[in-house]
Amino acid sequence: MKLLFSILLACVAVPAFAQSYPSKPIRMILAFPPGGPTDINARIFALKMGESMNQQIVVDNRPGAGGNIAAAEAARAPADGYTIFYNTSAIAIAPSLYSKLNYDVLKDYAPVALTATVPLVLAVNPGLPVRTVQDLVAYAKANPQKMNYGSSGTGTITHLAGALFATQMGLAMQHIPYKGSAPALVDVAAGQTQMMIDTINTVLPYVKDNRLRALAIAIPRRSSALPDVPTLEEAAKLPGFEMSAWQGVVVPVATPKDVVSKLNAEINKAVQNADLRQRLATQGAEPLGGTSEEYATYIRAELVRWTKVVKDSGAKAD
Repeated sequence: MKLLFSILLACVAVPAFAQSYPSKPIRMILAFPPGGPTDINARIFALKMGESMNQQIVVDNRPGAGGNIAAAEAARAPADGYTIFYNTSAIAIAPSLYSKLNYDVLKDYAPVALTATVPLVLAVNPGLPVRTVQDLVAYAKANPQKMNYGSSGTGTITHLAGALFATQMGLAMQHIPYKGSAPALVDVAAGQTQMMIDTINTVLPYVKDNRLRALAIAIPRRSSALPDVPTLEEAAKLPGFEMSAWQGVVVPVATPKDVVSKLNAEINKAVQNADLRQRLATQGAEPLGGTSEEYATYIRAELVRWTKVVKDSGAKAD
């Protein structure tokens, strides 16, 4: 009789927990410092989701080690729904870059949903005698080993995007890593390096001020933030060349499924919010959403893709 009572109690306990969730503030771990583009996007989602759930979502910035400090902390957090990880594409790149990680992307997290994506833009110094991607390719082939491309650091998505572009176009270009996008873009604008592929939100102010010239956007469709800039598929006949800094939410793997479903529903509700969509648009970001299963499939596909890109580039971050 006691065993039967315990089983019945367990059956009602999970739905009751899910119905009362959240009953206290939620901690959102983020692998980037305050004020940056990812931090801004995370806080927009935290605000809108918190308003809908009638509970505060507190962003906890844990930058460092290429995002691995935050990722490991999120993986070790209690699986109760009160710690969520606002992750980026870094979790799909890191396993190929680092020989040892304190977390396993596939084993330690339960994917909740994609939140947004920030397209990458190929931009060059305006003094370079090129107006199109085809001009750039011709110029680089006529000047082998004289073309440099900057990045926000070895192994970052901006480095790997540049390396992939050079490989696919058959260009001999030198990679110049910086400590962040800001100094890298400053040097492209000054002519110290010739080009860079970076997120649209960081490139946009330079393009508007004519300090950089945008040649192409690295997603399959044009962006409303730069409507006159063609895609790389249009400009360079590179079908399937898609490079974007995608973002999403994962939780510790043992988090109750009802809680994961609740968080997924709140993210999908948030991406339909007109104010959120407008605020993301000012960052050049596009809202996504979708099911948890779709996000899990997407992460697995990105792990495969980035493994090849990292291997081909020879990048290592240990």
